Amino acid sequence: MSHPTKAAEFLQDPAKAKWHDETLWFVRDKRDTISKTIPEWEQLRDLASGIKDNVLANLDSYLEEFERHAQANGVQVHWAADADGHNSIVLDILQRHSCKAIVKSKSILTEECHLNPYLEQHGVEVVDTDLGERIVQFLNQPPSHIVLPAIHLKKKDISEIFHEKLRTEKGNEDPAYLTHAARLHLREKFLAAKVAITGVNFGVAETGEFVVCTNEGNADMGVHLADVHIACMGIEKIIPRRKDLGVFLRLLARSATGQPVTNYNSHFRSPAPGKEIHIILVDNGRTAQLARDKFRNSLKCIRCGACMNTCPIYRRSGGYSYGSVVPGPIGSILSPGLDVKKYSSLPFASTLCGSCTDVCPVKINIHEQLYEWRQEITKAQGTNAKSISMKIANGIFAVPFAYNISGAMLRGALKFLPDSITYSGLNTWGKQRDLPATPKETFKEWYKKNRS
Repeated sequence: MSHPTKAAEFLQDPAKAKWHDETLWFVRDKRDTISKTIPEWEQLRDLASGIKDNVLANLDSYLEEFERHAQANGVQVHWAADADGHNSIVLDILQRHSCKAIVKSKSILTEECHLNPYLEQHGVEVVDTDLGERIVQFLNQPPSHIVLPAIHLKKKDISEIFHEKLRTEKGNEDPAYLTHAARLHLREKFLAAKVAITGVNFGVAETGEFVVCTNEGNADMGVHLADVHIACMGIEKIIPRRKDLGVFLRLLARSATGQPVTNYNSHFRSPAPGKEIHIILVDNGRTAQLARDKFRNSLKCIRCGACMNTCPIYRRSGGYSYGSVVPGPIGSILSPGLDVKKYSSLPFASTLCGSCTDVCPVKINIHEQLYEWRQEITKAQGTNAKSISMKIANGIFAVPFAYNISGAMLRGALKFLPDSITYSGLNTWGKQRDLPATPKETFKEWYKKNRS
């Protein structure tokens, strides 16, 4: 199913689509407001982009440095070429510890690897502890946004879900009441889990430590109560030095939610006595993207979601219309790199307005890459109905006589054609638009009559 089809499904509820649009723009507006309080904001963006350029140019060296220091700290380092490899490593660790239930904080990488269904198929209960993630997990849905996973749901929806799953009072939509119910529910899961899984926001090559940024403290709660901590990290999340964190942490929260900083920036360096820390370094198509000159800049992404909050297409079509783990503009340039056929419609889900590029904290040229993907996909698809129609139009436009005759015929026909033909299923343009009234005369005709 293509993006336009899924977007049309989302737009069937105009009120909800409008609310989704306005809510995300509110977050974008917060980002703009707080970024203006930092005089050196643009310099920070330049610095962050430069650091990431350096990382991508020396990725192998920084990863080896990280591994060396992490192992010296007592961390067990694993490498995974793809999603299957990542999932097998996680399962092996769980089986060695006879673990049948885990708690997991929000991790886009584990969503990308489809870890949850994989573990459930092997008899392991997975509890997402980020509140938004837990809500969509109750619905057997993936997150619709990488930072705001349940942004497509309103209080009423959540109240109904909690009534069904947690036996809360029917019709009670009070956020404090619902949050308290979630806290009681999750507390039991935290206390029972032997293993906790987290994502990684930044891995520091210089020290072998890694940092997890959350607003709920759920990652800390899970990790500190469990005996085993498994951290799942895409290889592009590496940064050279600890002091570089000062750059990225100032940019991340401001770009994501308009906060000065996330509530919890947790540093993990070595395991406590009697406990284990495992970190899995995952490729899963990243080195392939690195090899693409036009698209390697996409690997700079720090997963802030700012491009989604500003994108007029994402705001109006919803995250599920993209059909990918990472939706929105950044997902539209990352996903084709994994499967160009499956995600061929995503680079076209854009106005190319450049707003995504304008807000990106690491200055990824997102709209330019969207355009480049369009060229690649069009070439790969070969001749289609659209290209044939463009060739016919080119032939008509190249011959003045043919242009004049065809124009006159179409203007005359449009006056009499029924809407069922003018706005047929073949005319996707007409699904959201109305043709203007046919002019009585062309500009050329008017000019001939009125020129002095």
